[in-house]
Amino acid sequence: MNRSTRTKHQPTQDRNKSSGPTRLVLISGMSGAGKSTTLKALEDLGYEAVDNLPLSLLGNLVGLQGGTAGPLAIGVDIRTRDFGVDALIQEIDGFIRRPDLDVQVVFLDCDDEILRQRYTETRRRHPMADERHSVAGEKLERRVTDGIQRERALMNELRDRADLVIDTSHLSLNDLRRVMTGHFALDATATFSVSILSFSYRHGVPREADLVFDARFLSNPHYEPDLRPLTGLDEDVGKFIAADPDFETFFGSLTQLLEPLFPRFQAEGKSYLTIAVGCTGGQHRSVYVAERLGAWLSSQHEQISITHRELQESRLLEGSRTQAS
Repeated sequence: MNRSTRTKHQPTQDRNKSSGPTRLVLISGMSGAGKSTTLKALEDLGYEAVDNLPLSLLGNLVGLQGGTAGPLAIGVDIRTRDFGVDALIQEIDGFIRRPDLDVQVVFLDCDDEILRQRYTETRRRHPMADERHSVAGEKLERRVTDGIQRERALMNELRDRADLVIDTSHLSLNDLRRVMTGHFALDATATFSVSILSFSYRHGVPREADLVFDARFLSNPHYEPDLRPLTGLDEDVGKFIAADPDFETFFGSLTQLLEPLFPRFQAEGKSYLTIAVGCTGGQHRSVYVAERLGAWLSSQHEQISITHRELQESRLLEGSRTQAS
């Protein structure tokens, strides 16, 4: 299991018991990575959400809440008054030792370039941009980039200590809400959600992926002039890829591999799984395989989402059990 989805503490079904310890979710990460949206998603799930609480008051708030109230979500980052990574880690270690608390630390990450775009497009100042020593005429983009680099160097230790690292680079607001619901729903009967993601190896393997499959061995529509401008969502491209003599064997083996894994993941307390399928450009083969995989999974699971990262398209599939209810 990769770092972006690992869980160090109790399984989900144990954490959801109302008679158990109070759930405490600490949200931190890179500025601009989606902390406010994440806290709002947790609030919608039934958590009491608190943002930008001074670090010196964190222990007092949790001390008052622990064991007596409902689940609590707290946002803490470099904009928090008297913030310090070492001090925050000390607080976290103290919370983990308490039997009346079930602590989960979530770190929201994002690609530096996407963070830079978010700041420059909104003309917002990065909280770690050094305005005091900026040179006259220096571009905003440069100051933002420097601020992001400083923040990342500062936050690396906290990222390494997190129970869950979520890369929000290519997540829509709805995608992020689904991720949080999958990991932190309070209902013990919460459904098992599967996210399927197509991607280009040129742009890197998605850090949030639990399972990664390579489709680059399949016949490539890129070399067919009529198919090159199309995508794996187009029927002609799908027919071309499916005609590869190895496709059916590959897809059959893929589904046989995945089928027994889902109940095992659920037994371990996992309620959300991300499956990534990659090809060279993320336009044809990975998209088609992801679509086929989504169609197969939607007959077995209640909630399936498909995201085509390079096509910037995302949607939710309603599984057969959801439709029947």
